[in-house]
Amino acid sequence: MALSNIKSNRWSLQGMTALVTGGTRGIGRAIVEELGGLGARVHTCSRNENELDKALVDWKSLGFEVSGSICDVSIAAQRQSLMETVSSLFDCKLNILINNVGTNIRKPMVDFTVEEVSTLLATNFESVFNLCQLAYPLLKTSGSGSVVFTSSVSGFVSLKSMSLQGATKGAINQLTRNLACEWAKDNIRSNAVAPWYIRTSMVEQLLNSVLVLTAQFPGIVNLNLPSFKISSRLMILESMKRFTGNDLFAILNVNSKCSTDVLSNKEYLEEVYSRTPLGRLGDPTEVSSLVAFLCLPASSYITGQIICVDGGMSVNGFYPTNY
Repeated sequence: MALSNIKSNRWSLQGMTALVTGGTRGIGRAIVEELGGLGARVHTCSRNENELDKALVDWKSLGFEVSGSICDVSIAAQRQSLMETVSSLFDCKLNILINNVGTNIRKPMVDFTVEEVSTLLATNFESVFNLCQLAYPLLKTSGSGSVVFTSSVSGFVSLKSMSLQGATKGAINQLTRNLACEWAKDNIRSNAVAPWYIRTSMVEQLLNSVLVLTAQFPGIVNLNLPSFKISSRLMILESMKRFTGNDLFAILNVNSKCSTDVLSNKEYLEEVYSRTPLGRLGDPTEVSSLVAFLCLPASSYITGQIICVDGGMSVNGFYPTNY
């Protein structure tokens, strides 16, 4: 076999099948597009039918082979139906399972209701555990399976108002390790990625509030912010602040929904930056690229690992950024 073909096979998902939960926005969408771009046939799910339909149209226009179905993974019957759909679509074989869906409720531990605890456990852990059970026969039949979990740095370090979410992610981390050992005999690998703050819908709510704002560098250039990717706008605003001396965060009309998000608080965001050695938030594609790598033949000897995608946050002790 030619060297070029060997390299191509190691770095391709051509002919492989994948299920990505929660694939219509944020990290999940980036994962769908990463896997599709590498040649995989992908099925994804969402609770929002309109959002799913629009995403499917977008993916078709890009040439990706992606299908989708409506599913709330916190509901057992819908998980069963989802896996039956996947089995039918992919001839009872599945190479890749991406357990991406997760949620969070931010509040002190003592303030959680029984219902809220049940909701987070059902969405963040029970659904993941059960989907692995349901997918196991398909992964085994494929002859080469890869399970990747979307965990969080909250499963490694203590974060404010994240006690319950952190507990569910810690459980996912241990499940990742256990499955790596339990399923190795079936040539199924198990890994997880653990992001820090990533530019997903939480942050987009803040950044979308600048869509009507046209900011001006005095005497230099007019900058129409909507012409820039969302992932660039916050950095642009910070640069403009340094250049003009104006606090542009203060003049943004942030809607009431956005104002409840922790990242709509400028001081909080600056604290996030200060705790992150790379000094910025991550982009969904910086997570999806790692997820895709963990599914590739090139990563065939990697299993049982939880890899932080956090700009160095989880290893940052006391390391002042301004001194």
